[in-house]
Amino acid sequence: MSRVKLVKLESKEKYQRLLSRDSDTSGIKVGHVILSSSENIGVHTTGEREEVIVILKGKGEASIGKNDVVNIKKNEVLYIPPQTEHDVKNTGSGILEYIFITSQTQDNDFDCKKDFM
Repeated sequence: MSRVKLVKLESKEKYQRLLSRDSDTSGIKVGHVILSSSENIGVHTTGEREEVIVILKGKGEASIGKNDVVNIKKNEVLYIPPQTEHDVKNTGSGILEYIFITSQTQDNDFDCKKDFM
């Protein structure tokens, strides 16, 4: 059974896993990302999971698929549907800091080790 959790954001590392099935969630994965100027996270997909990105600091761009680019900045939320290839890049002079949340969609089975390990 899941229980309430409180996790502190550590602003020193590029990537901090906040919550996942390993921490007894029912299917969400949450992480904290900090990118330096011109740095990107790398092209990826979250498979059958949908993703929300909450921008905390800075500005950047999200490349969606092969042709779309969405400019993102502090206090904005970006939704990315399942099976969508994407990348996030810092286009500002300071850091780009964000929280991502992925969640399995209602009509699929999720295997944490298969999809994320």
